[in-house]
Amino acid sequence: MQNFPAPRPRTTADELTEPVLPPVTAPEGPPPYGLFAPAELTPELWREAGQRLLAKMVAEFSYEGLFDPRPEDPESPDVPFHHRAYRLPLGRPEGTSRDGAVRGGESAGETALLFRAARSAYGHWEIDPGSLRLDTRGVEDTSGAERNGDDRASTGPYPATDPLGFLVRARHVLGLDGATLGHLLRELNATLAADARLLHTALTSADLAELGYAELEGHQTGHPWIVLNKGRLGFSASDAARWAPEGRAEARLPWLAVRTHLATYRGVPGLDTPEQLYAAELAPAVRESFDAVLTGRGLDPADYLYLPVHPWQWDSTVLPLHAAGVAAGDLVPLPSDGARRLPQQSIRTFLNLDDPARHTVKLPLSILNTLVWRGLPTRRTIAAPAVTAWVQSIRDRDPYLREECRVVLLGEVASVAVRHPFYDALPEVPYQYKELLGAIWREPLAPLLDEDERARTLASLLHVDRDGRAFVAELVARSGLAPHDWLRRLFGALLPPLLHFLYRHGTVFSPHGENAIVVFDARDVPTRLAVKDFVDDVNLSARTLPEHEDMPAEVRDILLAEDPAFLPQFIHSGLFVGVFRYLAPLCRAQLGVHDEDFWNLVRAEILAYQARFPELKERFELFELLGPEIERLCLNRNRLHLDGYRDRAERPHAAVDGMVANPLHGDAFRPRVAAVGGLGDGALEGGAAGGEVSGGGLSGGGAAGGEASGEGLSGGGAVGRSGAGEIPSGGGAVGGEPSHDRTGPVDGAAGAVGAAS
Repeated sequence: MQNFPAPRPRTTADELTEPVLPPVTAPEGPPPYGLFAPAELTPELWREAGQRLLAKMVAEFSYEGLFDPRPEDPESPDVPFHHRAYRLPLGRPEGTSRDGAVRGGESAGETALLFRAARSAYGHWEIDPGSLRLDTRGVEDTSGAERNGDDRASTGPYPATDPLGFLVRARHVLGLDGATLGHLLRELNATLAADARLLHTALTSADLAELGYAELEGHQTGHPWIVLNKGRLGFSASDAARWAPEGRAEARLPWLAVRTHLATYRGVPGLDTPEQLYAAELAPAVRESFDAVLTGRGLDPADYLYLPVHPWQWDSTVLPLHAAGVAAGDLVPLPSDGARRLPQQSIRTFLNLDDPARHTVKLPLSILNTLVWRGLPTRRTIAAPAVTAWVQSIRDRDPYLREECRVVLLGEVASVAVRHPFYDALPEVPYQYKELLGAIWREPLAPLLDEDERARTLASLLHVDRDGRAFVAELVARSGLAPHDWLRRLFGALLPPLLHFLYRHGTVFSPHGENAIVVFDARDVPTRLAVKDFVDDVNLSARTLPEHEDMPAEVRDILLAEDPAFLPQFIHSGLFVGVFRYLAPLCRAQLGVHDEDFWNLVRAEILAYQARFPELKERFELFELLGPEIERLCLNRNRLHLDGYRDRAERPHAAVDGMVANPLHGDAFRPRVAAVGGLGDGALEGGAAGGEVSGGGLSGGGAAGGEASGEGLSGGGAVGRSGAGEIPSGGGAVGGEPSHDRTGPVDGAAGAVGAAS
């Protein structure tokens, strides 16, 4: 069951009568509307959303070394995966203690945040939102942040549910300048409002499991790592309600005709010409109506390319900045094609509800969200089909990828890029002005699935409903499999194709939660992987490899190349840190799968692949995934310290600060790892996941896995400990010097940023 809507009959010319673009001139008189307060803005929902977001803020800022929480009782045992009481000093109201330093522990006259948290893999902080308390005893509060509601009368530590007030109190500890703080508060407000809307319209995990791919996207909470993941600077409140994925509002997109001296078309073989694309995408009556608009103005359709345009982008960006082109007839508004479309998690990508066999479309939006402006860079848009053709050719020539993994590569098969007559010729201007107008057509997922398959983005596995039930727990229950077996199927679907592209072909995807799609069978068991966003999120080895000799020059020029030692970071940060870091605690809490077993199952899948392809031993060493430590990428640091809100000519880079222990290293969970002949540095013991080790992987059932005793590490315990090497207290914990950054842009480097809406 593909669970996609049934196709609707193609649009006829008689249906093309609706107005599709806002009027170019404003109406006379006052606006014909009054003030409107969204239903989700209630004290209860605002408090619930605030408490969740505050816990996330403290956890992620602590993970990145921006905060340095200290144990309330330094003598208490530090047991990984067990909760412990912490204190985060926020300083005196002016931001410092008496001697000018922010200290841990008790310090009279300091504001502090108290909470309980467990530490887990990669130095992750699992904070109990209900444990957050703000201690302002003995402090004259001049921050401007007030206590909430009933808590204002409290004389002791009181529940902390206000991330806005907390950010104000923490501004000195974070080392924020006034401009950055002001914009952060705006993004935080917008994110909170979106979270409140999601809570107001939330479904249970059981109900979510019944939704199709397109509809499920509107219930996701956004990037799990980036705190301000729905800031969407540029949108008004009504814009967010209309166009954000959580609004779940269908749209009929208008189209635009652009003269070919400004517009460039590219397509993969089979869509070499725009005529081939339009024949596949537009009903004859729609195409005729487009041509009629041009001929009615005395213009020749042969001189134009057609592309859909986001109505918000037209009104806010295209019309103001391309006004001269509109006046000259270089840009001509067209009606809608009539198809109902739904925005997906990336906010600028629309799936066709009436005919899921037609392409999805990706359109530029000049909003600042999750660190970058969400436009479509002209050069990358033009190159997207060439990148798709090359990446898919790798799969098509490789029997392992094609026949065993059956990996789905959702290609960007056609594109139209529109140059601005001035901005695109000025390398020094902010990059947002070189991403204004264009479209990318991506292959639809529905026709590529078997009849009994359905698909969900990887991000959905991190969802927890308002009742506290994890979506992954619902899927495991429906599958009938033991949790360890289900996870083994998940890792077996995701990792082999990603590893094969990396090791065999020196090419790596950024498999974060929004780019990676899990395909399930009829029982909700994971079976295979689908991947998208190639031109932005495929990276190459900078070292020349034989597999890259036939790479077209256009592809080589556009894809980012990284040092081989850094290339595995895209899998670590995109998948392991960006998704599994959050999935493992959910599996521990709701499936009874302890962290040792979770990470050993991941490791076993990697070792099984390496045992399958021993001829790639040099590549396993070149692209090391199992080393003792990895660099810690920091996505929130970019906004707070590195780039802030300043304009720049190039997209920002991902910050790197310090190292974190790798839970996939052979010594990370020493009690559960044993040397096995032919597998190098070790593999899973049979008892670790209830099966035998066969060829480096797991076989057999017995998924009950390890014992519950201790839950933590009885030896080797490198993972999850606070202190040296895990969460450095320098490099920004008190607003210090910014950490260094990587060469790859934030929206592609190691995962990360393209995931959020």
